[in-house]
Amino acid sequence: MTIDFEELTVQNVSRHFGRRKALAGISFVARAGGILGLLGPNGAGKSTLLALLATLLQPSAGTIRYGKLAVVGDAGRSDESKGGAALRARIGMLGHDLYLYPELTARENLTFFAALYGAHDAAGAADDALARARLSERGDDPVSSFSRGMRQRVALERALIHSPRLLLLDEPFTGLDEASVGALIVRLRELRDTGAIVILATHDLDVVDGLFDEAVFIRDGRMIETMERPEALRATYRSVMARGRA
Repeated sequence: MTIDFEELTVQNVSRHFGRRKALAGISFVARAGGILGLLGPNGAGKSTLLALLATLLQPSAGTIRYGKLAVVGDAGRSDESKGGAALRARIGMLGHDLYLYPELTARENLTFFAALYGAHDAAGAADDALARARLSERGDDPVSSFSRGMRQRVALERALIHSPRLLLLDEPFTGLDEASVGALIVRLRELRDTGAIVILATHDLDVVDGLFDEAVFIRDGRMIETMERPEALRATYRSVMARGRA
């Protein structure tokens, strides 16, 4: 079963953990060829929302629709919610856990994940990924010997090695030096140009200023505002969060 989609629709999505409401009534649309930012303070629910979009969690209520394929909350189920494995094959995620095997080399990690996703030439895909990460010369070193920034670069290529339609990033600039940050920004713009849907949660507002096609502002699990192509992002963030406290 092959799945593709050019639009991700989040409709009135909530997620509860017992009595705690991590998210309540979140709605937005992300489209192919766009970068959407999830912005909010610690504990706002950004990581929970990314886990829902990655199908690692199920919504307690509401619907997440990947094109015509829907994942429906506990309020109802649909035959459209089938096909989870095929859907996950179209999603890449880079979170706080980098999902790398530290005892393996960078090349072995990338070859393993390429093969896991059914790449015809897993070794070739790994070589290409190492080149994009600017780590070809360190490809045969164990990941445990890498700096945080180097591991982050390998993990990004791990998330992209199967050319996903939807890329989910949770604080992707952590541990990166200035050159690596610049390279990641270029990579994200390339992905946008090739038709990916990129959703990125970050606190590095100065780094991403001017990057987002749309931003979703979240506080205490609730959406405060959505904004197309926000400018002067740090000042805009402060203003929106102040309204959210009011």
